[in-house]
Amino acid sequence: MRVGAFLLSAQFPGQSHAQALERTVSATTAAERAGLDSVWLAEHHFVPYGVCPDAATLAAMLLGRTRRIGIGTAVSVLPTNHPVRLGEQAALLHLTSGGRFTLGVGRGGPWIDLTVFGTGIDAYEQGFPERLDLLLAWLRGTRVGADGPQFRFPEVDVVPRATEPLPPAEPTGLDGLAGWLGLEEEPEAVLRAFPRQRHDLGPRQRHEQSPLRGRPGHRSTPRPAPGAGGPPVVMACTSPGGVRTAAERGLPMLLGMHSGDEDKKELLAAYRAAWRAAGRSEEQLARVEREHVAAGVAQVDDRAGDARAELLRSMPDFFAHGLGAHRTVDGQERRMRDPRAYTELLCDLHPVGTPRQCADRLLATAERTGIRRFALLAEGSGDRDSTLHNIARLGAEVLPQLG
Repeated sequence: MRVGAFLLSAQFPGQSHAQALERTVSATTAAERAGLDSVWLAEHHFVPYGVCPDAATLAAMLLGRTRRIGIGTAVSVLPTNHPVRLGEQAALLHLTSGGRFTLGVGRGGPWIDLTVFGTGIDAYEQGFPERLDLLLAWLRGTRVGADGPQFRFPEVDVVPRATEPLPPAEPTGLDGLAGWLGLEEEPEAVLRAFPRQRHDLGPRQRHEQSPLRGRPGHRSTPRPAPGAGGPPVVMACTSPGGVRTAAERGLPMLLGMHSGDEDKKELLAAYRAAWRAAGRSEEQLARVEREHVAAGVAQVDDRAGDARAELLRSMPDFFAHGLGAHRTVDGQERRMRDPRAYTELLCDLHPVGTPRQCADRLLATAERTGIRRFALLAEGSGDRDSTLHNIARLGAEVLPQLG
């Protein structure tokens, strides 16, 4: 199982934009120290629900601040991004990070963003498949042209080319990490600093040298093999049409926080049906299904009631403040979820409680659905220090129980 942190860069009431963004930066480095698999960054415009307007740009900065953890976008919104421009960014981050970047894409919503960026409602309602296909052609090809309703241009060279072999790795193993940290050149120094830190050893070295060997929940992820085909791409899916689009293109799904286990099972069944209807192989389906990601919420406390109370204290006001700020492209009002009822739902669906309860919740979802990757919103308290503490407990007390 691979557990990551989902970071909205949420501006809770009374906070500045800078405070929200700094919390995301600190949470990412805390997630790496805690041994989490990944961090997923959201992208929004003009609303306090999330104050990061470009997840790929923030990912670039965080890839530079970290050394081992994966960084993904959840998601880069295609109707307001030029597919070629986004493909260039993704290739750049893939090649310069040693394969640690994952590009998550989605349709977003019918928001005023479409007017501000000049793409219009058609880019949201009908244009997503064309944009997605152009993006994938760019990430997988050497020369790309376009002749569609939205994009028309002659063939051009793909630069940089995402499918090229990755550059040589940095010095690996515990000694290399010690040097980067500025510690004495001894593995024990690294272990004292980051006792759950992932290490880029070779397969045999990782087994023989890792002091984490035998601990349940620990996972060391080797960098992709050279020429592995560019950055992984996942697609946010909330509707049957989105599921079909992802399956036809062989993309893993990113499932939303509002989805319970039964909802996930329905979407997974629809995905398999669309996959088979597209004539894709069962062997490839098995590989792709291991890469589906489920978003959720995580709050760890000594008592389940305290974890729940913390989220009920902070998240309803945040939802009312953040989601209520959305403006539609046509100016019409859209019904918003009741903030407190939505928070209650998230507490019921996801790992909120003691470390044992959080682990059991994740294991139950994995058993019922087959999903093994999670992106968990860890900043539900809205407080920087509480967020970092929550991430630390996820790594130290929940991950070891996920063997």
